Amino acid sequence: MRIVIAPDKFKGSLGAAEVGLHLAAGLRAVWPEAEIQILPIADGGEGTAEVIRAARGGTNLECAAHDARGRAIRARYSWLEPERLAILDMSAAAGLAQLTPNERDPSSASSFGVGEMLRAASERGAAGLLVGLGGSATNDGGTGLARALGFRFLDAAEREIISAVGLETLARIARPNELVLPAITALSDVRSPLLGPAGATRTFGPQKGAPPQMVEVLERSLSRLAEVAARDGKDFGDSPGAGAAGGLGFGLLAFCDAELRSGFGVVAETIGLRRALQNADYIITGEGSLDRQTLDGKGPAGVARLARELSKPVFAIVGRASDDPAMGALFDRILTLNDEPPYARTAELLESRARTLAESWRA
Repeated sequence: MRIVIAPDKFKGSLGAAEVGLHLAAGLRAVWPEAEIQILPIADGGEGTAEVIRAARGGTNLECAAHDARGRAIRARYSWLEPERLAILDMSAAAGLAQLTPNERDPSSASSFGVGEMLRAASERGAAGLLVGLGGSATNDGGTGLARALGFRFLDAAEREIISAVGLETLARIARPNELVLPAITALSDVRSPLLGPAGATRTFGPQKGAPPQMVEVLERSLSRLAEVAARDGKDFGDSPGAGAAGGLGFGLLAFCDAELRSGFGVVAETIGLRRALQNADYIITGEGSLDRQTLDGKGPAGVARLARELSKPVFAIVGRASDDPAMGALFDRILTLNDEPPYARTAELLESRARTLAESWRA
């Protein structure tokens, strides 16, 4: 029997690779003779760089950068030879998880450190860059990133704007005289535009610490940014994914000529997921929360759709799952942990649910 375990992370509890190891342990308790392949997945969110690095045998590198509050840090990214491909999680420099609840303030949080990571990888000789857009603390439309690359955002008095809320007074964007970057692909499961009810600010701003009044200011600021950028021929405000990571998707499009792609699609292609699933008898995936958002480009849904395309049985073991008929159509069976914060029993429950699933195959 050949089983492929292709899980995403259980956010706040276990990384994707750890989830895979615990699921495999549960399966082997029932099927010790099974051939099990653990192939962690990601969809552009936190952990994407490590998933690709581990699958492809790359290395980890570090560079000097600044976090979302402007503090000096060492940011990690991954590197693949011989492609000279750098893979960056934007959250390594500007992630929400790096901040305490009291430090969360998207009015001043900056993506500057992500630009420093791009610059470091470029100077190292990267031929291509993959940038995962999940887990951001920022809402600056990628202007912080752009400033790290030499852009200047100026008001009518030619004063430089350095905060997200300051963009409300933006009059002109000054591009650097010389900017040479490798091809950049931004990875995201978020298809939101920059503005509006489903945009960067109104959808994600509150969870980053923005109260209602700040949400309105930030929305006006990003609207002004989009207006000025469009005047310069960079009209990406309505592009799907422009609202990812507090508008960093927009910034990469407008200032770095990046391409926005499905995070899961690129990860699956890079790690050879289709080939692995073709040879499987059973496929197991999972994540912390299986809900309506899962259907909008997240990893487990991608695994399930690929399994269906290959006529393979696919199962999900998840922290919790919403009562949605569409989920039942995707998976042959869904098992939930229903663990509660601080998720002390996640590892134990993963093994238990995997044993339960394996025993059902023997029946």
